[in-house]
Amino acid sequence: MKITDIRLGMLKVPLKTPFKTALRTVHEIEDVVVMVETDTGHVGYGEAPATAVITGDIHGSIIEAIRTVIKPKLVGLDISDLNHVTRVIQNCIMKNYSAKAAVEIAVYDLFAQLYGAPLYKMLGGGVPKLTTDLTISVDYIDKMVADSLDAVDRGFETLKVKVGKDIGVDIERVKAIYAAVEGRALIRLDANQGWTAKEAVYALHKLEDAGVRLELVEQPVKALDIDGLKYVTDRVHTPVMADETTFSPREVIELIKMRAADIINIKLMKTGGISNAIKIADICSFYDMQCMIGCMLETSISVSAAVHLAVAKSDVITKVDLDGPSLCSFDPVEGNVLFEGADISIEDTPGLGIRSIKGLNMLA
Repeated sequence: MKITDIRLGMLKVPLKTPFKTALRTVHEIEDVVVMVETDTGHVGYGEAPATAVITGDIHGSIIEAIRTVIKPKLVGLDISDLNHVTRVIQNCIMKNYSAKAAVEIAVYDLFAQLYGAPLYKMLGGGVPKLTTDLTISVDYIDKMVADSLDAVDRGFETLKVKVGKDIGVDIERVKAIYAAVEGRALIRLDANQGWTAKEAVYALHKLEDAGVRLELVEQPVKALDIDGLKYVTDRVHTPVMADETTFSPREVIELIKMRAADIINIKLMKTGGISNAIKIADICSFYDMQCMIGCMLETSISVSAAVHLAVAKSDVITKVDLDGPSLCSFDPVEGNVLFEGADISIEDTPGLGIRSIKGLNMLA
């Protein structure tokens, strides 16, 4: 099975409600879709969102990186030599993580299709079921409480609450949500780099002293402030998770050496795809550090790949934040991963099992 072409399209899906964090507000998913074609007629699918404030990628850079650099290097390569293909993807261009991730996802999809198995079985197997949290966007307190109660009523037992706008209001936001859902749902906080280290310690101490029990706090400080991240980790009881601080296996090793966080958030769009995500999971497993599997604003194309990875690495990926499809007004993809509220399951069909994509506009 040799690669003959890589085609690109754009996919737009409105969100049910605006996605608001300390970094941005988004009203719709608008992602680049990758289709890797082969001489056997098989097609592998991948996807890349433009998340400039986190990965630095925009639509134009994703498209040009794939068209002008990655595609010429891949055409003619044999999918059966997976390690070689992924090395070519990772080494042919610096950074451009989302572009690499989209192409790698498509290649792994094809590799599993080649052997007629769902991707998670090719990655090591596992129980093909997961439960995800749901994101509660930062907003007025009453709105966030209402959104949290609605999520719990819909069956979500873990909420990822966005904060990082105003330290005083953030504390009141979390107290109000905790009081509303206590005993019915766990709460994860995500500050999206919105606090300083001292603000984070202050806020978490206030919440801990008030009896608020959080499952974790995600990326409380700026991505490059590793010392600040360690400062927080050393001073609070709440487990601290690194997200934007860690993209590569090397960064994860450095963070573990410093003991700067308790948990690592793996996202395929940060790691540049599945191959480095596997390395990070294996590193964390060796050091007995838990991981979360997360996503950007993505549809079920690339989120499905993250699902397969999480199932195969469930010994170390113990937390799941794959709510991208749940945030969409509709699921444009018919594939082998089923997203039903908080419950995610995988059908026994080869690869990612993508059969159709509604609303896909091909690029010339």
